[in-house]
Amino acid sequence: MSTPPVAAAGPRPLQGGELALGTVALSLATFMNVLDSSIANVSLPAIAGNLGVSPTQGTWVITSFGVANAISVPLTGWLTQRFGAVRLFTASVLLFVLASWLCGLATSLEMLIGFRVLQGLVAGPMIPLSQTLLLSSYPPGKAGMALAMWSMTTLVAPVTGPLLGGWITDNLSWPWIFYINVPVGLGAAAVAWRIYQKRETPTRKLPIDTVGLALLVLWVGALQVMLDKGKELDWFESGQIVALGLVALIGFVVFVIWELTQDHPVVDLRLFSRQNFAFGVATLSIGYGLFFGNVVILPLWLQQHMGYTASVAGMAVAPVGLLAILLSPVVGKNIGRVDPRALATVSFCVFAVVLWMRSHFTVQADFTHIMIPTIIQGAALAFFFIPLSAITLSGLTPDRIPAASGLSNFVRITAGAIGTSTVTTVWDHRATLHHVHMVEHVSRTDPGAAEAFDVLGRAGMGMEQAAAQITRLIDQQAFTRAADDVYLASALLFLLMVPLVWMTRPKRAAAAPADAGAH
Repeated sequence: MSTPPVAAAGPRPLQGGELALGTVALSLATFMNVLDSSIANVSLPAIAGNLGVSPTQGTWVITSFGVANAISVPLTGWLTQRFGAVRLFTASVLLFVLASWLCGLATSLEMLIGFRVLQGLVAGPMIPLSQTLLLSSYPPGKAGMALAMWSMTTLVAPVTGPLLGGWITDNLSWPWIFYINVPVGLGAAAVAWRIYQKRETPTRKLPIDTVGLALLVLWVGALQVMLDKGKELDWFESGQIVALGLVALIGFVVFVIWELTQDHPVVDLRLFSRQNFAFGVATLSIGYGLFFGNVVILPLWLQQHMGYTASVAGMAVAPVGLLAILLSPVVGKNIGRVDPRALATVSFCVFAVVLWMRSHFTVQADFTHIMIPTIIQGAALAFFFIPLSAITLSGLTPDRIPAASGLSNFVRITAGAIGTSTVTTVWDHRATLHHVHMVEHVSRTDPGAAEAFDVLGRAGMGMEQAAAQITRLIDQQAFTRAADDVYLASALLFLLMVPLVWMTRPKRAAAAPADAGAH
């Protein structure tokens, strides 16, 4: 995802106030970018209600950003060489500010999705270039410290996102989750340009694989629309879904063939011939897709079926970053001494335990029981990204690191968007099945149902009101059981990934991968 660090042959490291200001500006841009991938999660019900769509349709607000971001990430290397790292970074931040402002002004779901796509597209170069410029600011001996500081930013943002998103939704209105990017982005762009404009990287014209890029947009876009519209259109009973599936499949096959035969491919698929890269990307992407999908349904369940406000739902989700922030420096410091496969195995097992704990949630679960697994999950995150990034880039020569980093992050981000669509669809489908099974017993002849109607009748409810109340309680039970099903299945999948990661043969030299924190 990132371009090679310019510190090796670039200008001298920064010092004093310029170093501090430059670090803050680059970190703020990264923070803003990562924040936008999580801040909308707890606001989805409010956004969906305001725009007159279902919460399931509202998940497009998240997935559209993720897919657009995934498509633009592989272009970072080419764009950097064409326009220069500093110009590209500054332009990316300013365009991100513009897209954020437009998101806040959206008056329909279609408008919001369109502006989120724009936001995702222009956000692609921001994270890798902030990392590249930060490394050029520090002497080589302090590169590890610079990466550790940069990684902390990417871990603080997911903690802040749900809290900030919940507070804004409850106390202001959902457009402000996008408007807050405007002052932050303008400040970061202004400071970064003032400090780094004299440190621009060399530029040169390179051919762009326009056919490969078009095929990439085609098959990824078709796949995402198919996943998002599948339930609404009854999946492959719909001609539209069948058509989208064929476009995605054929587009992907043609894309693979085309990229493998090009001298300057937009995505270097030959990297998958390396065992460490192939299995490292597979485990990183599957794990991230499972994690991100489960992160989305938790606040939806809390707000739609447990009566939580956006603020309280945010508080239940936010602690996921606490242990990650505390343990990540420890993992990073020891990654060269401990087998990264063992560290990744710890992560998968902790994820499985956390999801197993969540699979026992009931409608009586209190705030403490809901938050405990979230806190523990932070430890899983600390042992997840850094070791798997080290494995993925292990054994690669420096000139192949940028392409490998870009491709691994492209697959991971796409997997996150696919995971969100898949998990929400499965959750809804399982809830429907549970609802059908439970209403089979609701009749005037069923003793339990008769007693419930009698109790509600004595409380002053008419037959229709009592029926509506019972339906709401059944829905609550159905969606809770469906969430439990998703959590249990996800726990089993994490355990199945353990043997997958041991198929790799990492070298200890991969202790400090270029994108260890890029998540």
